[in-house]
Formats: sequence, structure tokens, C-alpha cells
Amino acid sequence: MTDGFSQEQFMYCVPGSNASCVMEQFSFGTNFVLYLVTVSGILVTILGNSFVMLSICHFKQLHSPTNVLILSLALVDLLVGVIVMPFSATRTVHGCWFYGDMFCHLHVSFELFLTTLSIFHLICIAVDRHQAICNPLHYSRQITMSVAMIMVCVSWVLAAVYAYGVLYSKASVAGLEDLMESIMCLGGCFVYFNPLWGILSSALCFFFPCTVMVCLYTQIFIVAKQHVRKIGDKNKCLNDRGRGGLVTQSECKAAKTLSIVLGVFIFCWMPLFMKFIIDPLTGFRIPPFLLEVLYWLSYFNSACNPIIYALFYPSFKKCFHCIITLKIFSSNSSTINLSVK
Repeated sequence: MTDGFSQEQFMYCVPGSNASCVMEQFSFGTNFVLYLVTVSGILVTILGNSFVMLSICHFKQLHSPTNVLILSLALVDLLVGVIVMPFSATRTVHGCWFYGDMFCHLHVSFELFLTTLSIFHLICIAVDRHQAICNPLHYSRQITMSVAMIMVCVSWVLAAVYAYGVLYSKASVAGLEDLMESIMCLGGCFVYFNPLWGILSSALCFFFPCTVMVCLYTQIFIVAKQHVRKIGDKNKCLNDRGRGGLVTQSECKAAKTLSIVLGVFIFCWMPLFMKFIIDPLTGFRIPPFLLEVLYWLSYFNSACNPIIYALFYPSFKKCFHCIITLKIFSSNSSTINLSVK
């Protein structure tokens, strides 16, 4: 009786296998909350980033080098919502990976690829805003639509080479063979880094780029404030002051909004990259459910970006309103005035 009861107490991801992971068994209320959070995150990510992409593609006033970069970033976030999050949701709720080892490797590689790609896009956006505010006289000549497209293409290629090169060369798990055999179980799917690659990956793909971006935005704010001060001192004429002030304030607001995007990115992704450093040094003892929390915190960054655009970009807010109210289907919708008076 005791043996039978103890066996029924646990459910396994792969029944009949001694090497199987144990399936999570939550209460009905916990399962409902997990499904609600994960499905809501997926829907917000897919719909929000679809709105961003549709807005930039449809409305002519949004056709700019900066928005080319934002369009590509929205595509990255959309791919997270379509390719990564749904499969991770079942792993989170059930504690098992039901899709096989081959698809596990693809899933993990997509996670690393899209993460690295997001970082590269944010670097490109920071460089774009830095040139627009710190070097405005030469911006239109240096950052053109073609240059923005090249930046996007280079970001995609470099991220793919890094992510798939590291994972499929197995450099990230070199020296962990014995430890992996002791901690791995059938029905699990997580990315593992040895101590060297945990530190290198976090430093090269997160901490160093974020430091560069913080420095760029700091310089942007300093220069923008100087521009506002000079305009306030020199422009006594109301018309000149209004026109120049509005342009500079618009640039400052855009820089602040993009810095919010960066801040949210750091908040969402830093815990996971800290995990990549700490976990291999402690023998991969972080509980699976805590790992799921860290992964979903990083996933929710993809849902936050379109919300930030809707809240802080009046032009995007107008676009979203046109999409939701179906005004986008009118014949002259692409030429709607998106400026804010």
C-alpha cells in the first residue's frame, strides 16, 4: 500500500523511464493563474508587435531610419511570441518538455538568437539617436534608410552566427559532460553554459553592450539639455522659438522613450544573464520553477516594447487607434496626420 501510494504521488514526463524528469503538479488555481499569465503574455506580445509593424509599414509619416530599426525589433519580439513563448508555456505549466531533443535544441537556439538580436537592435537604435541629437547637421546624410537596412541585416547575421555557432559547436557545454549526465533528465529543456561561457556570454552579449548604450544615452541627454538651454537663450522670436523648441523637445522625448525601452530590457533580462554566471558556479542548483520565472521575465520584455510605444509615442498611439477602430482600411489612411499639436 505504501509503495503504491508513493508511486502515485509522482508523475513523470516520460512514464516508465528511470531517467525522466518529475512532472509539476500544481493546484487547479495555480494552473489557472499560470495559463492566464502565459496566454496573456503571448497575446499581448503578438498583437502589440503586430500593431507596431503594421503602423510603420502602413503610415508614410513613420517611414524613417529610426523606425526601420524599431520595425525589425518588433519583428524579433513577434517571433518570440510566436515561436518561443507557446512551447515554453507548456513546459512552465507541466514542468515537462514534450517536443523531443531536436526541437529542444532549436528552441534554445532561437532563445539565444533572439536575445542577442534584441541587444544588437538596441545598440543600433542608441547609435541612431546619438547621431540625431549629438550630430544633427550630418544625421540625414549619415543615417539614411539604406544605412538603417544595412544595420538591420548585419545585426541579424551576427546574432545568428553567434547563437547557432556557440550552441551547435557545443563550446558552451565543454567540460560539463559528467555534470550534465548527473543533472539532466528526460523531458527537460534548458540552456546550460560552462563557467567560462556563462561569464563571456553575459559580458559580451549583455553587460558590455548595455554599458555602451547607457553611456550613449547619457551623452544624448546632456547634449539635448544643452540644445534646449541654447534655444531658450537665443530665440526671442516666438515663432522661431516655438519651431526650434518643439523639434528639440521632440528629439529629447524620443530619446527618453527609447531609454525607457533600454531600462525595461535591462530589468527583464539582467536576472537571466546573472543566472548564466551564477548557475554553473553553483553546480546548476537553481530550482526549475525559478528558472521558468527568469525566462518568462525575459519573454515579457517582448510584450513591454509595444506598450511603451503606445504610452510614450503620440504618433504610435494614433496609429494604434486607427488600427483598433478599423480606420486603417479607409482609402487615405496612410496619409493621416500623426503630428501632435
